[in-house]
Amino acid sequence: MSKYFIIPNKDQIDETLTLCKEYGLGVEFNDFFTPKMLLNEPACKERIAFYQGLELPDMRTSHGDFFDVILFSEDEEIAAISKARIRKSMEIGEELGVQGVIFHTNTEPFLTADYYRKNWHDRNEAFFREICKDFPKVNVYLENMFDQNPADLKNLAESMKDVENFGVCLDYAHASISKTPVEVWVKELAPFIRHVHINDNDGMNDLHLSVGDGITNWENFLSFQKEYFPDATVLIETTPLENQKKSLIFMKEHGFFGE
Repeated sequence: MSKYFIIPNKDQIDETLTLCKEYGLGVEFNDFFTPKMLLNEPACKERIAFYQGLELPDMRTSHGDFFDVILFSEDEEIAAISKARIRKSMEIGEELGVQGVIFHTNTEPFLTADYYRKNWHDRNEAFFREICKDFPKVNVYLENMFDQNPADLKNLAESMKDVENFGVCLDYAHASISKTPVEVWVKELAPFIRHVHINDNDGMNDLHLSVGDGITNWENFLSFQKEYFPDATVLIETTPLENQKKSLIFMKEHGFFGE
């Protein structure tokens, strides 16, 4: 059965932890994916220490840096900085005792040439094999972002299926607003899905609404979850505490948490 996560709110941490206990939730840190935080070493250390001083749920994940992270860039200096940001994100995740760190594919959907896609695949595979080896106790979850179909992510996951701590984070909202039906995403990526992000939207924009506040067919989601990724962890990816509470009430009323 899936375990659900919320994003901890540093300024309302007592309420966050209360929700975690009430619903049996894990947490996914969203504090460390911005260059502003990663480049401010004192602030970064202070935030890590803050979380280390709390009685957090055992189940934890963290979102890694993704702004301008192009580790497959042909500009080797850009690639080097991107790789450094990913390593920094993994080091922070290790300090926080997370089970996994999420990164984005960051492909450009309008670049469809075979060379571009092969370069993306080969460089991602080489680097993430290295990362997974260097951080054997932390999973890497690669998330669909601008992707318009699951092909690239599926092919990479297939190539790396021998790496135990590599898997896919299916962002259900990103998939839902792509050019490919969400059921295709689910079925194609099913063998590799280890983590899932959910929130609601208007069918066109990635709005991060409370679950139940958009047009997403959540009955279909529950059916997919049961059949294709019953053991994957699931983040309710909406940041405001009130949105999290609203999502949890909706989810409880609609059978997300079982009987």
